[in-house]
Amino acid sequence: MAGEKVDLTGAKETMLMTLYGKALESRLPDSLLGDHFADEAVRKIAYDFARLKVDDNLGVGLAIRAKTLDLRVEDFLARNPDAMVLHLGCGLDTRIFRIDPPPGVDWFDVDYPEVIELRRKLYPSRDRYHLVASSVTEPAWLADVPRNRPTVVVAEGLTPYLPADQGPRLFARLVSHLASGELMFDAYSGFGLKLLRLNPSVKATGAEVHWAIEDPHELERAIPKLLFVEEIPAYKPEHAIRMRWSARLFIRLWRHIPALRKVGRLLRYRF
Repeated sequence: MAGEKVDLTGAKETMLMTLYGKALESRLPDSLLGDHFADEAVRKIAYDFARLKVDDNLGVGLAIRAKTLDLRVEDFLARNPDAMVLHLGCGLDTRIFRIDPPPGVDWFDVDYPEVIELRRKLYPSRDRYHLVASSVTEPAWLADVPRNRPTVVVAEGLTPYLPADQGPRLFARLVSHLASGELMFDAYSGFGLKLLRLNPSVKATGAEVHWAIEDPHELERAIPKLLFVEEIPAYKPEHAIRMRWSARLFIRLWRHIPALRKVGRLLRYRF
């Protein structure tokens, strides 16, 4: 398994950035995420991760975001032990292994065929775990997903890379197909997209970002079945204290300046 080669560019390559950041954070003695599967995957991949310019600040930030979503998924599954999880644009994220869902849960990881092929090489299989090899914006894959069970849909690090017209269409298809559940994802304002384009790690991949969400109620108006529940802060002071002073200063400003709070936050809906 050692030396698994990857040949990814653009938005697909950003999954290596997030994988590496979570692996770095998981090596810290006070790790929030404890993502040992991510750490093992990094060691198995033949790739120059240094070119992505991922530093400790980014690693901690990625871990905070992932942990926040993990806790929301765990809460949903505690309330719905027979639920399904749709993990859109899963990349090489190891959420299913971090959460270790109960036996009654069906879990679907959805991403491009070459990403799913790499997942099969890096991670173990398990019962009721379904790997779906498709772009999330292709309608056909959803036909194989049951319609009649409560479902939590998670999209981490996906929405900015979607074409602005495709994101709402994707979410509309999901809530039309599924009986009930919750939708959680990280969203960026227009200003947030500008900052993403300047991020050294994103620039290293050549990825382009497109879809900005200024007002969470935009999606409610576009997709009537969606009900906006909450905007979740992407960073908590007690977690961010492990970052360097410059990042802590940004987060302090971020809490008090509305334009900065929209840079990157987590949105949660019911349907």
